[in-house]
Amino acid sequence: MLFKEFAGVDAVPLCIATQDADEIIRFCEQIAPTFGGINLEDISSPRCFYIEETLKKRLDIPVLHDDQHGTAVVVLAGVINALRITGKKPGEIKAVVSGAGAAGVACTRALQHYGVKNAIVCDSRGAISKRRKFSNNPVKAWVAQHTNPHGESGALKKVIKGADLFLGLSGPKLLNRTDVGKMAKDPIIFAMANPVPEVLPEDVGDLVAVMATGRSDYPNQINNVLAFPGIFRGALDCHASDINDDMTLAAAEAIASIVSPEVLSPDYIIPSVFDRKVVKEVARAVANAAQETGVARRMPKFTGVHVD
Repeated sequence: MLFKEFAGVDAVPLCIATQDADEIIRFCEQIAPTFGGINLEDISSPRCFYIEETLKKRLDIPVLHDDQHGTAVVVLAGVINALRITGKKPGEIKAVVSGAGAAGVACTRALQHYGVKNAIVCDSRGAISKRRKFSNNPVKAWVAQHTNPHGESGALKKVIKGADLFLGLSGPKLLNRTDVGKMAKDPIIFAMANPVPEVLPEDVGDLVAVMATGRSDYPNQINNVLAFPGIFRGALDCHASDINDDMTLAAAEAIASIVSPEVLSPDYIIPSVFDRKVVKEVARAVANAAQETGVARRMPKFTGVHVD
């Protein structure tokens, strides 16, 4: 219904009676000739990474795991505008991510693709670094090798010191006022655990420059519906064979651009999910990025958004 309502895309939900990664891959391979794209949903980490990466290699239609990339696109859009408000540069900030699951890792990769060099990912045991070994978890092993360049260690409450940006994709009430007070000047907090975020806006609102959550009853809701309808609309319009990092970055920048400098404020960094400009701009940006990266098989003269 969301695909159809927001982007005019006909979508069919298919529930699979298995949790085996190879069976899910085989199922998607068998149905692929029927569809223009596949949106993976509710597949846990680390299986989701293996499933998506394998399908991207084997199929010639776009595959997207929404829990990873849908979240990452909207988070990055918000971060882009939050950095505009604070005047901070992506290459100069320290970012701390709480949560090493699908969304946490995808958001970290999106930040890096945007230019963030110092990102630290924390799981339940604290900061992930090269000092820790993950022989049975290739995803966390990748995180250990490609993040935390200064080798910080310890619990979230320790490594949050001096952070410019906190992304919470984990659990409720992990931070308090004292912790937030240790962050850098004009900190940015995206506390996205639902229904109770990692820290409540009313507890730290006076300490932060920008605050976002996953809830609709607070300003700056991070909602995946801002991303996936437009991403697939653009990918389908240009007959893309893949959805790559450049396309998702373009989607994030398009979402961020909807909020003009005249209305950009700490309480308005993300457009409303009901803003009809979002799908049109995201689709156009995604199709252009697909053409620039060589995965578009046709280029529409205009994006095929068939919604009023």
